[in-house]
This record gives sequence, structure tokens and C-alpha cells, in this order.
Amino acid sequence: MPLNWQTFKTRAVSAIVFVIVMLVGLLWNQWTFFLLFSVIHMGCWVEYQRLVAKIDPAYASISSLHRYGVILTGWGFMWWMNQQQIDGFHVSTAGFWIMVAGAIAVNIDTLVNRRGKLIAHSLLGLLYISLSFGLLVSLANTDAFSAFNAGSVIENEFNGSVGVLAFLVVLTMWVNDTMAYIVGSLIGRTQLSPISPKKTWEGTIGGIILAVVAIGLLYSSGFPAWISGSDITGSGYNVNNPHWYVAAGIAAVMGTFGDLFESKLKRLAGVKDSGQMMPGHGGFLDRFDSLLLATPFVWLYVWLVNG
Repeated sequence: MPLNWQTFKTRAVSAIVFVIVMLVGLLWNQWTFFLLFSVIHMGCWVEYQRLVAKIDPAYASISSLHRYGVILTGWGFMWWMNQQQIDGFHVSTAGFWIMVAGAIAVNIDTLVNRRGKLIAHSLLGLLYISLSFGLLVSLANTDAFSAFNAGSVIENEFNGSVGVLAFLVVLTMWVNDTMAYIVGSLIGRTQLSPISPKKTWEGTIGGIILAVVAIGLLYSSGFPAWISGSDITGSGYNVNNPHWYVAAGIAAVMGTFGDLFESKLKRLAGVKDSGQMMPGHGGFLDRFDSLLLATPFVWLYVWLVNG
């Protein structure tokens, strides 16, 4: 597939704007991070419900109580996974009650309108979208140095102001997506899957390898300490920590499956893009499809390492 420079230019310009917004949200503090992904969570849900309604027209008939109740349930899960405090109040407590309120709303609608069969689509959405973003919030609250660099003493120890592990997942997705597109455009010959005809094995493998190498080297260099404001000078920080490479590899591989899963949804719905959030990139699901599947597996790996 020859490189289309006009398409690449459009994607590049919109991507620059996108990256600026993402970086501010990701790196400013925990609250901008949470606000950013709350908006993204909402956008993904709106597009998911639109896609499902095209696949199963009956889903378009769900009431506003169901439609927004399930989104509220997912958003409550994100709050529940947030370990921050406001004047000593744990926001996870509020998250629990938000989840309860959302679940009650959905169940009331299900009982009143007798649309029990349609709730399966919403449950899939909770697993596909809300679980992923909730676990991403959990990663943002995880001390990466304790998780992946046990035994090191780091001055000004990571204080949770920047989600080092969450940023790793997002950054891996960006590098993998970009490198897969470039490598596939230049040397791609073998189609990866009929679900996504433009993807090639060459581009996919090249993207994964380059993403693992780039992110692994970046994170092993002390970058996590830099973005979290820590000082690793003389601390014994392990610059050859293999966990960064493994986590990046998991994110890149599972992100590819996430891309294919969303492509399958779009194919079933008969649409090219899930939305029009970004010129040349499509909607929220188009932009974060890889993240949705990669996050739970990276979170699981971190949990196993700490187990």
C-alpha cells in the first residue's frame, strides 16, 4: 500500500492538536487526567451505543434512563478506582454510590419496559469501555517505582501526581499506531486480517517491535522519574528493568487485537468510522480502540508482578 502523503498530512495535523490536549490532561495532575478520560469515556459510550443500534436496531429504542444510566454506572466505576482524597474524603466512596445509582436506573428501565434482552449490549459496553478506563485510572494511581523497581530508594518518591504506568500504555499505543502505519505503508504486502483490509503483517510486526524498543528504552532511561518529578541520581534506579519492555509488549500486542475488535464492530454496523472526532482519525473509539483492550492486560501484569 503506497504512502498517501495527503492522508498522512491530515492525520499528522489533527494528531498534533490531539497530542497537545492529551499531554496536558495526562501530565498536569491526577484531576486533569481524570477529567480527560471522563470525557473520552463519555464519547466512547455515545459511539458504542450508536454502533450497537445499527447492529441491533432494537437497541435504538432504549430509554434515556437506560442510555445514560449505564454510562453513569461506568463513570462511577472510574471514580471507584480513583484513590485520591478531597479534604480527607475518599472519592472512591462517591464512585461506589454513583455506580449504585446508575445500576438502579438501568434496572428500573429494564423492568418497566421489559427489554431484558437488550441489557446484554450494555453489559458488554461496561466490560469493553468502562472496565478499561477504570483500570487505567487505577494504573494512574499506582506507584510505578514500587511496582517495577522494588528495592530502589528514590528521592522525592513518586507522589501520584503523574500516572507513569497509565502514560506508558497511552504512549505505547501512539508509537505502535504510528509505526505500524508507516512501516505498513512502506513495505506492507501481506494482509493481516479481512476484518481490517489495510492492515498488514509487516506493519503490525514492525509497529510492535519499534514500540517495545522505543518505550522500553525511554522508560529504562529514567523517564518515569523525570515525568513524576523524582530524582534518581545515586538512587540505584534499575535502568535495565525488563518490566518496562514486557508492559510495552503486552500493550502493543493487545492493542492490535483491540483495533481489530473495533473494526469488527464497525464492519457489523456498516460504517467506516465510529465518529468524526478527529479529521483523518475518526471518532473516540477509532482513537482509543487499542487502549481499551491493552489496559486490562497491562493492569493484570502489574497486579501479578506485585502479587
